[in-house]
Amino acid sequence: MKKQDKDLVIQIEDMYGEECFGDTLSPNSNVPRKPQGRVEIFELDEYNKKKLISKSNLVVYMARELIAEKTVNENYVGITPDKDEFVCWFGLGDGGVAGGDPFDPLVPTNGDEDLASEVMIHETNSLLGDYRVATPGYYKIPFDSVEFEQDTANDDRWVVLKFTITVGATYVNDIQLSEAGLFTFANATPGLGSVGTFHLFSRVTFPSIVKTSTRRLLFVWYLYT
Repeated sequence: MKKQDKDLVIQIEDMYGEECFGDTLSPNSNVPRKPQGRVEIFELDEYNKKKLISKSNLVVYMARELIAEKTVNENYVGITPDKDEFVCWFGLGDGGVAGGDPFDPLVPTNGDEDLASEVMIHETNSLLGDYRVATPGYYKIPFDSVEFEQDTANDDRWVVLKFTITVGATYVNDIQLSEAGLFTFANATPGLGSVGTFHLFSRVTFPSIVKTSTRRLLFVWYLYT
């Protein structure tokens, strides 16, 4: 009997809650302020839906610096990303777990500036982005869609961004994936039009998921603004 393909749905939510910021910006507060959310990972087949993992992810310092630049529409000499960059690419890696234990994810830190060990998505598919010559191939996936959603907990205001990304059957096969990230860049043009320096916006780590040609992944990533 032919083995059925399986889909994984990974739902990632970034939330700016009171546990992150509190009600004041007191410089004497001992509570760290950092945007973070939850990751829901499901495995789907033609018969059922199974939740595998629920855990947090993190918007990094570099992303928050970029938001500050965009707020005043000005590049600042001490900030690496350019104010004209925006979130438009997705990357995967196999460096999100502790050495020797594929089921022990390391905790992302505010200072992360890239994935720990980013992996090539595909060697020749020009629908992808971030082509690298040293190890020829594409390292970034474009979004299937970006949608605005209403936040029912905040007066139904349109303050939620939903990014959907498909990791196809021919992508990153025979790799134990354990980290993923949203990246900023100056354009979302696929192929060789997206060559340059990308910057990490948000990172998540999780227990290793073995990617094979019979398994497709779907990431749904929420950003709460």
